Amino acid sequence: MFEKISTIEKEVIDKLQDINTTKELNDIKVAYLGKKGLINDLSSIMSTLEVSEKKEFGKKLNEFKAKITSMINAKQQSIDEEELNARLIEEDIDITLPATKIKVGSIHPIQRIINEIEDLFISMGYDVVEGPEVEQDLYNFEKLNLPKGHPARDSQDSFYITEEMLLRTQTSPVQARTMENNKEKGPIRIICPGKTYRRDNDDATHSHQFTQIEGLVVGENISLADLKGTLEQFARKMFGENREIRFRPSFFPFTEPSIEVDVSCFKCGGKGCSVCKQTGWIEILGSGMVHPHVLENCGYDAQKYTGFAFGIGPERVAMLKYGINDIRQFYTNDLRFLNDFNRIEGGNSNEAK
Repeated sequence: MFEKISTIEKEVIDKLQDINTTKELNDIKVAYLGKKGLINDLSSIMSTLEVSEKKEFGKKLNEFKAKITSMINAKQQSIDEEELNARLIEEDIDITLPATKIKVGSIHPIQRIINEIEDLFISMGYDVVEGPEVEQDLYNFEKLNLPKGHPARDSQDSFYITEEMLLRTQTSPVQARTMENNKEKGPIRIICPGKTYRRDNDDATHSHQFTQIEGLVVGENISLADLKGTLEQFARKMFGENREIRFRPSFFPFTEPSIEVDVSCFKCGGKGCSVCKQTGWIEILGSGMVHPHVLENCGYDAQKYTGFAFGIGPERVAMLKYGINDIRQFYTNDLRFLNDFNRIEGGNSNEAK
């Protein structure tokens, strides 16, 4: 009996040396380990043995079966490796060939400007705060010193949904909400980027939907000097290190005093050109000191705290920076226009061609 096991083992070893395919290996597996295989035939001998012999023969048979299984598995692994190596050689790729050009997208110029502005103000310690685009009249107007019937509401002709709900006309409601939600009434330093909506006829310089980034700083002893220093940093970051700014008196219901801000022309250096209309200056944003009524409406003590606010139009900045003369180009998704900008995320954009 034991001689027969040794004979079968030698036979299997000889056959495994000569096979090269998985099919041939499976045939051997069926012939020796299958239900009708030789090893199962050996198991039938157990019934003819004496009780004292069965234990020893059974142990030897199990060891033999495990050994045959191990040899077959090892051979299978060897065949798989050879087949894989052959396939790799056959399917070898010439990496020196030019690759297929894959079309990739680019950061939209408006989003690029927003990213640059956010990075600048975050580096100055500001938080980026967002709010709802469908806003309450209370936050969009009333808390910002624009009560019902105020004539300045006409200049922000609005998309009302109900008498008390509308599409926000500015991102200033985020400032009002932030001040109101600041229970400790401590200092605030935020910017609020987002979409805004006004009833306006779309043309080269106007759109019924546009983006705004408003900034707000509230604290003790905040002054116009702080506002000027902040906006100088902004102007130099966006338009060049040699930029200067100037303040011009203006009127906004939520600031007092209110100021419009010009930046020295980055095209001509202030000498006068078509971009600045021969003045040497370009208007870039509105700003001012937060009106005491706004502070009080949001729970701040206007005797203790002051603040400044400013509003930046990313479309306006992008048009100036990239030489774009029609605001509608930002929203038409024309690939000829979008392809003019650098595709490298985070890099400096090329000026629009």
